[in-house]
Amino acid sequence: MSLGVSLPTFVDRGGAIGDIPALARHVEQAGLDAVWAGDHLSARTPFLESVVALTAAAAVTERVRIGFGVLLLALRQQAWVARQLASLQYLSGNRVLLGVGAGFDPDEWPAAGIPFAGRGRRTDRMLRTLPALFAGEPTPLSTEPGAPVLRLEPAVPAPPVWVGGMSDRALRRALDHGAGWLASLLTPAELAERAAVSAAMADAAGVRAPEVGTTVFAALSTDSAGARYGRERVVRFLRSLTGEAGLSERAADRLVVSGPPEQLAERLDQYLRAGASTFVVNLSGEDLPRQYELLAATRELLRDAQPVR
Repeated sequence: MSLGVSLPTFVDRGGAIGDIPALARHVEQAGLDAVWAGDHLSARTPFLESVVALTAAAAVTERVRIGFGVLLLALRQQAWVARQLASLQYLSGNRVLLGVGAGFDPDEWPAAGIPFAGRGRRTDRMLRTLPALFAGEPTPLSTEPGAPVLRLEPAVPAPPVWVGGMSDRALRRALDHGAGWLASLLTPAELAERAAVSAAMADAAGVRAPEVGTTVFAALSTDSAGARYGRERVVRFLRSLTGEAGLSERAADRLVVSGPPEQLAERLDQYLRAGASTFVVNLSGEDLPRQYELLAATRELLRDAQPVR
């Protein structure tokens, strides 16, 4: 099991973005496995650009993995994003986890000069070229006119790819690129259903089913009043990310876990039984270092609950 956190690079409007390097150090000191960052060009809330934020986190840590959850690969110019990712892989000591998504908000694409339509095909073309680019091989850039050839040096190991999204196309993309599948906004029961679809696709294709990961939204507190306030805050934040036409308050509430580590351990156990093994826990609030420590305690509860084999 990999247990990581989503760094607070997005905040509720009116909030303040925290000290990302200091928080990344605390995640590592707490014994957790990874720090992750979401990605947008424009959004409904203040945020930091993911490559820059994760570079800051990588610079002050030594062990934790550095994850994109998820990078909008097709929103970027192909040569520059490949150069950035290879550089981050090199400087971090090969700790990058490359989560990739096709995106869902058409409003941010015009500013990048890239059509929203066709973003899935563009994502696939870019994913196909990344292994050769990371390996330092001369590689035609299939998204650019004339397919100019680029060679990146120094060569680096290709980071593990995680494909975000809940559609059949996202599941197929994970199979096509030998990637893990990173879900979000699914209950354990819903995750189990989609994981079964993924497994059936893999069986039909004669390939191994991808590893399964999921984002979990939580407010950890040993104080009942703090847990209640935290839950309200996370529900509000979750709805702000999806917009007025997105999640209802009821739908958001059922995705949020609040309370002491025992509450989260119970939910993570449900996700484990549904097939997930990688968790990106999205925590927020002024007490993040304390919540990271409670998340580490959650891991110990899960370990104690596992049967001896």
